Order: sequence, then C-alpha cells, then structure tokens
Amino acid sequence: MTPRPESSGSRPKGTAGEKIPEQPTAAQQKSAAKKTAVPKQAAAKKAAPAKATAKKAAATKTTVGKTVAKKAATKKATAKKTAVGQPAAETATAAAKKSAAKKTAAKKSAAKKATTVKATAARTTAVKAAAAKSTTADTVAGKAAAKSPAAKTTAKKAPARKATAAKSAAATTAAEAVAKKATPAKATAKKAAAKKAAAKRTVPATGTVAESLAEKTTVGKAPAAKPMAKKSAAEKAPARKAPARKAPAGQAPAGIADSAQVVPPEMEVAVSPAVDAVDRERLLAGTHHAPHSVLGAHPVPGGIAFRAFRPYALSVTVVSGELRAELHNDGEGFFSGLLPLREVPAYRLLVEYEGTVLETEDAYRFLPTLGDLDLHLIGEGRHEELWTALGAHPMTHEGVTGTRFAVWAPNARGVRVTGTFNFWDGTGHVMRSLGSSGVWELFLPDVGEGELYKFEITRPDGSKTQRADPLARRTEVPPATSSVITSSEYEWGDAEWLARRAEAPAHEAPFSVYEIHLPSWRPGLTYRQLAEQLPGYVKNLGFTHVELMPVAEHPFGGSWGYQVTGFYAPTARLGTPDDFRFLVDSLHRAGIGVLMDWVPAHFPRDDWALAEFDGKPLYEHEDPLRAAHPDWGTLEFDFGRNEVRNFLVANAVYWCEEFHIDGLRVDAVASMLYLDYSREPGQWTPNEHGGRENLDAVAFLQEMNATVYRRVPGVVTIAEESTAWDGVTRATHHKGPSGFGGLGFGLKWNMGWMHDSLQYMSHEPVHRKYHHGEMTFSMVYAYSENYVLPISHDEVVHGKRSLVSKMPGDWWQQRAGVRSYLGFMWAHPGKQLLFMGQEFAQGAEWSEAHGPDWWLLDPGYGAEPDHRGVRDLVRDLNTVYRATPALWRLDTDPAGFEWIVGDAADDNVLAFLRLDPEGVPVLAVSNFAPVTRQDYRLGVPDDVPAWHEALNTDAARYGGSDVINPDPVKPEPQSWHGRPASIRLTLPPLATVWLRPA
Repeated sequence: MTPRPESSGSRPKGTAGEKIPEQPTAAQQKSAAKKTAVPKQAAAKKAAPAKATAKKAAATKTTVGKTVAKKAATKKATAKKTAVGQPAAETATAAAKKSAAKKTAAKKSAAKKATTVKATAARTTAVKAAAAKSTTADTVAGKAAAKSPAAKTTAKKAPARKATAAKSAAATTAAEAVAKKATPAKATAKKAAAKKAAAKRTVPATGTVAESLAEKTTVGKAPAAKPMAKKSAAEKAPARKAPARKAPAGQAPAGIADSAQVVPPEMEVAVSPAVDAVDRERLLAGTHHAPHSVLGAHPVPGGIAFRAFRPYALSVTVVSGELRAELHNDGEGFFSGLLPLREVPAYRLLVEYEGTVLETEDAYRFLPTLGDLDLHLIGEGRHEELWTALGAHPMTHEGVTGTRFAVWAPNARGVRVTGTFNFWDGTGHVMRSLGSSGVWELFLPDVGEGELYKFEITRPDGSKTQRADPLARRTEVPPATSSVITSSEYEWGDAEWLARRAEAPAHEAPFSVYEIHLPSWRPGLTYRQLAEQLPGYVKNLGFTHVELMPVAEHPFGGSWGYQVTGFYAPTARLGTPDDFRFLVDSLHRAGIGVLMDWVPAHFPRDDWALAEFDGKPLYEHEDPLRAAHPDWGTLEFDFGRNEVRNFLVANAVYWCEEFHIDGLRVDAVASMLYLDYSREPGQWTPNEHGGRENLDAVAFLQEMNATVYRRVPGVVTIAEESTAWDGVTRATHHKGPSGFGGLGFGLKWNMGWMHDSLQYMSHEPVHRKYHHGEMTFSMVYAYSENYVLPISHDEVVHGKRSLVSKMPGDWWQQRAGVRSYLGFMWAHPGKQLLFMGQEFAQGAEWSEAHGPDWWLLDPGYGAEPDHRGVRDLVRDLNTVYRATPALWRLDTDPAGFEWIVGDAADDNVLAFLRLDPEGVPVLAVSNFAPVTRQDYRLGVPDDVPAWHEALNTDAARYGGSDVINPDPVKPEPQSWHGRPASIRLTLPPLATVWLRPA
C-alpha cells in the first residue's frame, strides 16, 4: 500500500474566488530572466493610490536572500501576488488579500524548495548581494501584511516552509522562466517553479501529458514533496503508457455534462469529504459492494467531489477540457478533491506512477452495463443468451471503449478483476454487486481483446481465491488457466447448409457419423490445418456427420475432454474460437454436419474453476452425497438451482448458435437421471417422493432439449443413456408409463445393441449358435426409442481392444469378421457411428497420445491393401446407404423392417428386409460362419421380379474371397419362410450381402 503522505500544512479559510491570470508574454519572460526578479500582479483593482509604493516593494522584494529569510517569510505572500507581464501598479493591501489564495500552491512547493537550494546556488548568490537594499521594501511589505488577517495567517505559517523563504518571489519567478524554457540542466529548479506556477495558470487542453503535469491546478491539500533526485514531471518521458482511448471528438458520454459549459472563470477549490474509514477498509480489502457510490465524481454540497482509488500512484489529476485539477493524496492509494462545478463534467484521469504517466478514463464514473431485464432473467434462470451478459465483453459504453466484466458469485464478500492489464493486482479494480442478483460487474476502459484475466473472490470466511471466468469464451493453452478477453467477427459461409439442415428430422434422414478426437486425429494440427484435411477425408468416406469428442476447454488431455472447466471456450490447444468456427464452416461447406460431445453431468474439482466457486457450493449440490460423483472423482451440477440450470441450458444454445454446431451428444445421461447411480445403500439421498429418480435432472434435460429445438431449427440432441429409462426420445409433453414426460432427445445411443452384438462377434464361430439371441434381441426394443448404433471410442480403449482385434480367428478371418459386422450394422434399423481408426481396421487400441495408425495406409507397407480394403468398404457402405431410402427413411417405424430368417442359429445366418415408405425393399443377409453356403434358400416377396447385389463385403476389392452371386438373382415360385417366393443364394464366408430389386 502507498503510505499516507504528510501534509505540508492545512488550507486556510478565505481562499475561495481565486482568479486564474493570463500567461506572460515572451518579452516579459525574457525581461524576467535578465533581471532575475519580475514584478508580480495582485488580483485586486484598487491599487491606484499606492501604485508607486507597491511597485517599488515588489521590485526590491525580488533581491531578498538568505540573510533576510525570517523577514521574507512575513512579506512573501504579498510579493508573490504580483503577476508576470501585467502592470505593477497594484496596492499592497490588495496583494495581501490575494496572499491567502496562493497558500495552496506555496505549500505544494515548500517541501520541494528545500531540495533545490543547491541547484539554485548561483541564483541565490545574486539574491544575497542585493539583500542590503531590501530595507524599504521590508517596511512597506510589513505594513501591507499587517492590514490583512489572511496575510498574518500566511506570515505565521511561513516559518514551517522548510527554509524556502530565502528564495522568495525572485526565486519563484526565475524558476518559472526556467520551467517554460525546459532547459535540461536546470531540471530541479524547473520542477519547483512548475509546481508553484501550476496554481496560477490554466493549461490548454491540447497540451501534452508531461506539460499537463507541470501546469496543474492544485485542489485541496498538496501531496508530500518528492525527493530531489527525481526528475521534474514536466520533463519525464513515460516508460510505458497504456493505450488511452478517448470518446469521439465533441461527444461527451451520456449523462455527463460538457466541461466547457460548467467550468467557471473563477473556480472554488476545496478539500473533498474524505472516504470514511469503513469504505476505505472495504475498498482496500476488495469487499465493497458498491465502490461506484464512493469513487468517481459525485455532486455534493459545494460542488462535485472527485475520488479515485489508484494504488501505487504518486499523483492523480482530473482532466476536463482546459481544466487540470490535481487531487489530494489521502494515502493508501486514495485521492480526492472538490471542484465548484454545477454538473459532473466529461473527464479523464492523469495518473502518475514511478517512471510512468497514464491518461485514462475513470472506471468508476460509468453506469452499470447490465440492465434490469438481464438481472431478472438471470435470477429466474431463464436467460437463454447468458453468455452475452456474463463474462468479459469488449464494448463501447457511454462513448468509451473498454471491456465489461460480469460474474455470478452470490456468496462472495467481494470480487475484484485481475489480469495482465493491472499486472495481476486487482486492488484498484473492485467490482460492484448488482442488487440481489449475485452478479458483480465492472466496466474497465481501455482494456481490450487478448488480455488475460481472472476474478479474485473474497470468500465468506475472508480468504481469497482467484478463479477463471465460468463464461470465458477463450482461455489460455493448458496447463495455464487464465481466461482471455475475446470477441468474434467471423463471417460464416454456410448459409446454404443451415437452410437445408432443417428439411427433415435426423431420425428420418441418412445419418452416419464419424467420431473424432480432434487433438489426436492428426496430432499437431490446428483447427485451421484440420480444416484443410478433415472435410475432404470424411467426404470421401461418405459419412454425413462428424462427431467431435468434447471441444470445450479441459485441463487434462488424458480425460479426452470429459472433465470440462471452460464450458464456453473451445480448447485453446488447437487455436482460437474463430479458428474453430473456420473448421465447422469448412465441414459445412463440404456438406458434412458437425456434432459435438457435451458434458453437463459433472465437472472437476480444480480450485481455480467451478468447485466452491465463491467459497460455498454454488455450481455443485450442497448435499455432499449428491455432489460427489463416485466413479470419476468429480462434482455433479446442482440441476435444481435456477442459475446453474440456466448456465447449462444457455451453454447448449451457445454452441449451436455461436459455432453453428448441428447437434449435441449429451454424455453420461444415466448418471444424471439416477440418484443411486454407482452408489451403495446409504451413499445417496432419495428424492422428495422417496424414489431414486433425480427429478431436478429430468427437468433440466427437458428444458435444455425444448430450448435448443425451439431456438435452433435443424439441430439434434443425442443421449448417451445406457438404461431402460422410459421416453428418452419422446416429446417432453407426452407422458409415458412412468408418469414422466419424455426427456425430449432426438436420438439415443443403443448401448444394448452395441454390447450384445460385439459380444456375439467375439465368440468363435463354432460357439455363436449358442449366443444367437445376442444379435436378434435388439429388435425387441428397436422402436422404443430413436436409436444410434455406436461403435465409439469407449469400445476400443482400456483393454477392450480395437474392433478388428475383437474378432476371433486369423488375420483374414478378423478382417472378414469386421467387414461382415459393419455390413450388418449399416443395414440394421438405427443410425451408425464409427470411431476413427476403425474404418481401416487398425489393430491397436486408440490412444490420445498418438492417434490412429495412419502408417497402415502407407502404400509401402506390405499389409496396406488389407487396411485399404476395409476403408473402401466403409466408403461404399455409406454411398449405398445414402442412396437407399429403405435403409434410413423408416428407422424408427416398425413398418420399415421384416424378418426373413432370425432363428437360423445353427447356420449363424440372419436375413431381413428393410423397406421405404413406398414399400421398396432391400434384402440384407449375413453369414457369420467361416464357411461358404451354397444354394441357401430364402423367402422373398413375390412382387420383385429380380434382385441384384448392391454390396457384398466378401468382394475382392475389400480383401475378401470374392464369392459373389450371379446378376440378377431371380425368385422361384416356391414359398419359403412364410413368403410366396424364394431365391437361392451363395452366402460368402463371414460376409454380409445386400440385394436390391433389379
């Protein structure tokens, strides 16, 4: 803290009404320099009768040296009141009346003069030589002083001016002339003169910052003198001046008066009512709830009180038009002053630090940047664009550019903002509390994009914590944890895509998804570099969408993004938010939709993020049994709190609106729905009805889905839900058997199908007949929800092996097993999802450290054709799938599926029809045995005259044995499998065949 400076004396009464004189002419300055002393002008105009006496006294006074220091202390106030360049025919009586008005400037320069005696020794030698001639002047000045009580007061206080009276008016005038010439060799004398002359001059508004400091008008008490070794403020060159952005020329901020209309020609200056002890203590501690009510400019009896809190500052000056008013240093970084103005002017602050001068706006003169509607919606938990209200936003407020900071911290005793713009010391940037909303806000002028920041929060127990912004839209690259001020001016080029995506709901459209972990898909690539490679690769494979594993910022890369700390910021590991926008835009322009994993179930316990954000449970539930997630060591959100629910709902909307995301796959829904999820008896708290359903989570998911679908047409929400919860993809207003309305999701991962089918495929073919039901059971519930069939990242890590490695047999049988399985999967009712690396039969498990084994597709690798064959199959599956409505149009309608044979367990054969709304069929036949089955008869409809192979996973180009059927295949009138006709096929080993009407 800055120590409170000692005052050089109290301000005497009767100093109001001081008149600011004109500047001296160049000729007069030259004359003053030659004579060493120049007569000064008194303010009164009644001096005619005693003109000659006063002139003589003033002229003689200028030669007083140290030998008459005691007498000069009595008469100096009178001699000082004469002005350079005007007639000296003023009376001593008038001069005495003006002496008190100059008391303030004299006090300011008194402490400085003691340090400048050595530097002015040459000039004081001349003064000493003329001391003997001052007897007459002493007599006249003494009488004049006796006539004025103010002069007597001045004379009594003069001895306390630290022996500077020896220089009297002569030294003052000479030093002033030196200051105007700005001679470097006389810097010390110039500073003393500049401080003294500041009280008698009005500095033009166009002057430089350094000139302004040299020509201040002192308000109230003068600050303590600086050491002689320091350079004059008038000749300092700022070491580093922060950019100062002014309001447009001729335009004052709203609600602020034009200074040219309110600054009177004669200005009353006085000491402002000081900041009381309680306010001072709270401001210093950062716990003041209303700093704007104390700091800034405020009308008070007698004028406008200016108060500033600038820790470590040496001086603070109010600058308004031609006005330069230095505030009194109250100590500990507080500065104040009272100006006799009628209205608050448009003003800036000139702040002097050690080696630096900064001209800036006063952050505490601005009205709040958030309105009542914002605060009302936040309090009710219905602010659907929360990211526009909270966080850090560069903006122009009341004609001034800067950044608005706002954060929700209702339990905090106080909040300050800290960052690179204040050298990570938020002492002087105390935020204000906006009513009972729990929101703290501060507009900081001259702070813009790219600056790092955090919120310094004082907890209820008085301890402090620095936290990243929960609504930061950009962050530092981990492991750094600061938030970054940002805004976006990205120009999108995907209007055509956005218009087209709402033409049909996802469950009635082709929907095949390539799941990607961006940091490891091509390790080392940025968002923009990915945009050059990813769209082309995915388009070539024929996928309709990509699904990005969590993009939101997370501190630990090994979490794959599922432990989020920056819910509103794309991870900075790969670039800026606009870089991520560019990637999404590039995918859209290539005709590829973008889905994103979203994690609203839980968050990590990092002490710089959301955990006990303001000293108490805030985002997490206050019940420890409901807050702690037992599996992941994280905290679960308090879905029953309005503001927390709003934080998450708005976040879902944010990604869809701000980044044009086409869908959200919601992670870990089951852990949200059940209070006893992964908990033993006694480790969970029942709901209000005594049940295990998390009613708050149900309400949150319903609100999130309803809001997203209402605000962003064409998007889809997908639930990763592994239980039999009723109505996950049912509309929220339709109640089911459980009594709940649907959760409102568009699609749901079919985790049961995934586990069952992969379990079946892992068995040796000879044993599969005993597990045949694992491949057919999914059709029992296939239409209870709108399903996605996922082969996701979760199934190819942590010892589960890659997809091809799950298959039994030798290398040929493993690849054949993968091909047959993928053919079955793409024909099964539901949408498809395949994780990266599985499209070319990568043998190793996935690792975020190195990503897919792209070298397997290197033409120089001997087994490259094997891997390329699987990748070519995936491409052809997508191509035929997208061109065949029967495979996707009625995915959620039982009318779109018919079994041909589902009970041929001994043969390991499955056959079914897929139908489009017009009844056009596709026949899918899978042989999961490693043998070729000749003339295998299957019943078929009799209204199809011929069939031809649309796809055969055993084709040679995919690496198969190339067992194919003749084209076309004609039905026979022999009924079979309850059908009026039948066909005979050759079923390739470990293969799936699709046939369409020829």
